[in-house]
Amino acid sequence: MRHLSIDLETYSSVPIAKAGAQKYISSPDFEILLFAYSMDGAPVEVIDLARGETLPPWLVQAITSPDYIKHAYNAPFEWGCLSKYLDAALPPDQWRCTMFHGLYCGYTAGLDATGRALGLAEDKRKLNTGKALIRYFCAPCTPSKANGGRTRNYPHHDPAKWELFKDYCRQDVVTEMEIERRLSAFPVPDFVQEQWETDLVINARGVAIDMDFVEGALYLGETVRKNLMQEATELSRLNNPNSVAQLTQWLREETGEELADLRKDTVSRLLQQDDNSPQVQRMLEIRQELGKTSTKKYNAIEIAVCPDGRVRGLLQFYGANRTGRWAGRLVQVQNLPRTYTEPLDLARDLVRSRNLDALRAVYGSVPDTLSQLIRTAFVAPEGHVLIDADFSAIEARVISWLAGEQWRLEVFRTHGKIYEASASQMFGVPIERIKKGNPEYALRQKGKVAELALGYQGSTGALINMGALDMGIPEEDLPDIVSRWREANKRIRDLWYSMDNAAVQVITQGGSVGINGLIITREYDYNQGIDCMTIRLPSGRKLYYVSPGIGENQWGNPSISYMGMDQKTKRWKRIETYGGKLVENCVQAIARDCLAETIERLEDAELPVVFHVHDEVVIDVAPWSDEGAMLEQVVNIMRQPIPWAPGLPLNADGWVGGYFRKD
Repeated sequence: MRHLSIDLETYSSVPIAKAGAQKYISSPDFEILLFAYSMDGAPVEVIDLARGETLPPWLVQAITSPDYIKHAYNAPFEWGCLSKYLDAALPPDQWRCTMFHGLYCGYTAGLDATGRALGLAEDKRKLNTGKALIRYFCAPCTPSKANGGRTRNYPHHDPAKWELFKDYCRQDVVTEMEIERRLSAFPVPDFVQEQWETDLVINARGVAIDMDFVEGALYLGETVRKNLMQEATELSRLNNPNSVAQLTQWLREETGEELADLRKDTVSRLLQQDDNSPQVQRMLEIRQELGKTSTKKYNAIEIAVCPDGRVRGLLQFYGANRTGRWAGRLVQVQNLPRTYTEPLDLARDLVRSRNLDALRAVYGSVPDTLSQLIRTAFVAPEGHVLIDADFSAIEARVISWLAGEQWRLEVFRTHGKIYEASASQMFGVPIERIKKGNPEYALRQKGKVAELALGYQGSTGALINMGALDMGIPEEDLPDIVSRWREANKRIRDLWYSMDNAAVQVITQGGSVGINGLIITREYDYNQGIDCMTIRLPSGRKLYYVSPGIGENQWGNPSISYMGMDQKTKRWKRIETYGGKLVENCVQAIARDCLAETIERLEDAELPVVFHVHDEVVIDVAPWSDEGAMLEQVVNIMRQPIPWAPGLPLNADGWVGGYFRKD
């Protein structure tokens, strides 16, 4: 097997960051400018396609031949570009993505950032001038007198920059190969590579969009915003009533109250005051409505939709590299508002017909209704239906199975009422008593919030964050809820501390420790200076914690840490963790592996997935005569036992329909 490392520089008028690679590539003006490659580690060659050079026949043959493995950083981009350039369906199994390999091993995305995290020497990292060169040659430019009114920069406009750009392209291949070499001691398992290939197909497949509906939502959203702004201007005489500074000053003058901010909770509090004048009350209502008028999700769909009416590239494989779960991209389908609006069909029809008055009359707040309807923009194309199915309480099932908490497993093998069962265990009340109409039913709320908040070593703060106080549970009751839940779930509690102790032992002493089917190990590559703590999951996949260390936490106990990407600052830094957090990583990773295996089964059954959200899959197929049988087939596939997780009770439910919704 021979290895071909590739990097492309391309041009398209479509903004790739907002629209995604597939729409970028589908643009009529898309072209490949430079093709840099190395065969089997030989010095990098650059083919200048922008200046009339062509790919030699042997290279074209290599790109399509199974005898050559193609490597690239963020390989789906190169795969997509070359598929269009050669007008051929390039087999995904011939490609390897170095960015994914880095993510699998606990590193970050981004060629330069990964190079820095791996400690690559300066000459093996991307040139600092790269971004400026990409802006100059790879995207449209603003016409001006200085550039002669042109909208694009070609090589002849700055030959010196073009030669530097070729060096930059060449250096990308060098860096990509060096990263791959550094990571070679920590290979991606074959079955995970196959999941990456399936993901490539799913992202390229995309999902259909109801653009009439999207355009109607954008029109109504903008109309409502303009009307509200006009009313607010007339009411307050402010130049910009949406300005926090101007509106805060106006409210201070009208009410005499000093306001530090106009956040949602502040506006809600002010609206509940009885002494507001009609003008103040209406301005606060407008402020609240303007906060809901964002059509960003609809805008994102409009920007990303391809010429054939489908949005592609909604998911990033291994986007959450601590667990390997997928991350949302472009429209962020993993973070869509829930849908409570009924009837949905009427609401969608009114939006498509742009009937603002009727929509307001039937559903009340137009911005809130549009927000709830965003899911329904994803549709089945004509002659097809969507099948939606999701795992039931997947994390609660996995943690019960991983810890061996038998009473919980029995709940999931039978009635599945984990909130009631948890309350029964916590408070010693027969589960039959915890039903509507009985005073004991109030305990269900405590069981529910405990289940949602406490599985990963959370305490009273976790209960508050999960809304315990908003549910009416007194704060003084929270320590008792924590204590009772932990006592009822001793095996889960013990798992937290076992994981913590095992991690400390492995980091300080080396070797391996096995816990309930997990294997925690300290792994080294002395040649490359790479040091990791890994957790081998039951599936065979590993979680990586780079450069692990032991410090001391605020209570004087050993504190586990590793190098990773801070999700808030987006900086590579040392991150602290603990037993409960490690359990959370493993549970979410195992749940992810269940989903990944199920997706493979669905694809094998010719049930094409168009996207998925955490524990939920969305399938686009031609309907059968019996829709119930269609759903039952999908649900049965999701319920099938997982070979590497004997005894894990899985269940699923779903619906069949014409558009995406939250059932």
